[in-house]
Amino acid sequence: MGQTMKAAGGSVRERVSAAEWEVRVDLAACYRLFARYGWDDGIFTHNSARVPGNEDHFLLNPYGLMFHEITASNLVKVDMDGTIVDGGELGQDADVIKAGFTIHSAVHMSREDAKCVTHTHTIAGMAISAQKGGLLPLTQKSMRFYNRLAYHDYEGIANDLDERERLVADLGPHKAMVLKNHGLLTTGGTVAEAFSQMRYLQHSCESQIAAQAGGELTMPPPEVCEHAASQFDNLGGNQRGNDAGFAALKRMLDQENNTYAT
Repeated sequence: MGQTMKAAGGSVRERVSAAEWEVRVDLAACYRLFARYGWDDGIFTHNSARVPGNEDHFLLNPYGLMFHEITASNLVKVDMDGTIVDGGELGQDADVIKAGFTIHSAVHMSREDAKCVTHTHTIAGMAISAQKGGLLPLTQKSMRFYNRLAYHDYEGIANDLDERERLVADLGPHKAMVLKNHGLLTTGGTVAEAFSQMRYLQHSCESQIAAQAGGELTMPPPEVCEHAASQFDNLGGNQRGNDAGFAALKRMLDQENNTYAT
């Protein structure tokens, strides 16, 4: 998408900090998990993570690779202007998708707490994004987002940088957002938290589509929905649950194919 700076020599792991390598491994695992669960979309959509120690840089997937091909070493480091700071093992051949940069840079520029941002075009997510009523509090998982889910109107493919201001204004303080007629977006203080948010949001969308196909719907009263959401808020303040769940999924990946961590 933009100019590529010349990176220092040596392997990616040798030239980055231990903290950055850990984030790279987690983000690569996130990509592999998205592929495993069918949340990917060919070479499109994207997940990102801030680089520890340099908050003006973040990691994105290299354009042209499928999610199951993402590794810690081939993630691309970009700055907030879209310049590729380090193309990873792809070097000068690395590129990132413009729409991915637009969406992720918008959030990273405006939300210091958003260390990781995920974005999907799943069938269920797109279906909910096209519904006038949006996500309904039909299940315990969907109640996590009761009055805590942002919405952003569709403006076309996100190639225009001036959309960033409107996107972050709509996101506000929330950790999850429905991009209308488009897909889903989540944020987190860690890769594990952003992944957990997306997992809950994706399952909520799937269950709503299934429930709507099955007959008349029932929903708890507003006060019960708010109570459940506040319970999730209290649990969300403790990252151990997100971290433990994500660590378990990484162990599963390690048993199946641990190349994400290379």
